[in-house]
Amino acid sequence: MSDYLIETKCVQGAYTPENGEPRVMPIYQSTTYKYESADHLGKLFDLEAPGHMYSRISNPTLAYFEEKVSMLEGGVGAMFTSSGQAANLMAVLNITSSGQNFIALSSIYGGTVNLFAVTMKRMGIEVRFVTPDMTDEEIEALIDENTRLIFGETIANPALNVLDIERYATLAHKHNMPLMVDNTFATPILCRPFEYGADIVIHSTTKYIDGHAQVVGGIIVDGGKFNWDNGKYPELTEPDESYHGVKYTQQFGNLAYITKARVQLMRDLGTTPSPFSAFLLNTSLESLHLRMERHSENALKVAEFLEGNDMITWVNYPLLKSSNDYSLAKKYLNKGASGVISFGVKGGREAATKFMDSLKLAAIVVHVADCRTSVLHPASTTHRQLTDQQLIGAGITPDLIRLSVGIENVEDIISDIKQALEAVKCL
Repeated sequence: MSDYLIETKCVQGAYTPENGEPRVMPIYQSTTYKYESADHLGKLFDLEAPGHMYSRISNPTLAYFEEKVSMLEGGVGAMFTSSGQAANLMAVLNITSSGQNFIALSSIYGGTVNLFAVTMKRMGIEVRFVTPDMTDEEIEALIDENTRLIFGETIANPALNVLDIERYATLAHKHNMPLMVDNTFATPILCRPFEYGADIVIHSTTKYIDGHAQVVGGIIVDGGKFNWDNGKYPELTEPDESYHGVKYTQQFGNLAYITKARVQLMRDLGTTPSPFSAFLLNTSLESLHLRMERHSENALKVAEFLEGNDMITWVNYPLLKSSNDYSLAKKYLNKGASGVISFGVKGGREAATKFMDSLKLAAIVVHVADCRTSVLHPASTTHRQLTDQQLIGAGITPDLIRLSVGIENVEDIISDIKQALEAVKCL
């Protein structure tokens, strides 16, 4: 499939049936696998032979889905996890231990802020948050011999800041570290971070990759180009005693990072998704290119409508010419900027609540990136656990409404917004 374009890979990538086999990717609903000899199974456990030893670690249906996402991103391998948070945790934990630290953009999703600043702190791992307006020198002042990586989101949730991938990749590589990019909102249809220097890509597959609010999941994709054998990552270059001294970089080459994540962390933490989840997500991938085009097209029209409405105090959408990140969006997101918009309604939090309660087509849900239009007030829901200072760092104001524009007819979406704004005028 390497010669085909990304739209074709969405539909037919990874799973290729042979003569007489199922046309649709099958569900291998099995925990275990049969082998002809104990010797062969032993080689699997010693990582000397390819194959599936136990479904907590790998499964054929999961493997097809992983291969397709890796193919779409342009990576060398991927690992499917039970949630996006599990993917973020394992991506960082794979190369970070107690006593070490990493850099992260402060505007990332609130749940990820809590994971990094609270839960990982209890593990002895420190996150050092930076903001896009900090200079390279200010960021480098936070980097020391124990700093392991830089982490950011292509399109931040919900602040919608666009990550300058090349800038942070250059910074990370200057200090022999990888850049990890959460590409959830953009998906590989709108942006492929590896092409701009990123080393590891992460997705909450719960969002656009699913697109139908059916399956929670996450995935880590390895770009396969980072030099782990630079003296800084002994967990990948020194013997792993839990596998009889295997050295990942020596035995697996450019698959070292993702192999270790699977055979060590997935083995021990068990954040394993189900084969049925992979089946549903693979079905969703087949229409991803069509959905992302419509999401982006609709969102830009809605953002332009909101920008011209006198009940709206501000609008943020990366491809609005008024956006502070417009130039970055044109560079990294020239095919579209997904379906998420943030904006404020005159009257603050009370007006925001009235507006959301008055919507009829759009639903108030704790979700985003669904084919159906939805709305949320992050400060009182998804980002409720953050301090006032953390909310500011994440770009969240009390009046911020996050609108996830679906793939319905855009005229119906705008009509729904109009009638809800009329209701706010009655306050």
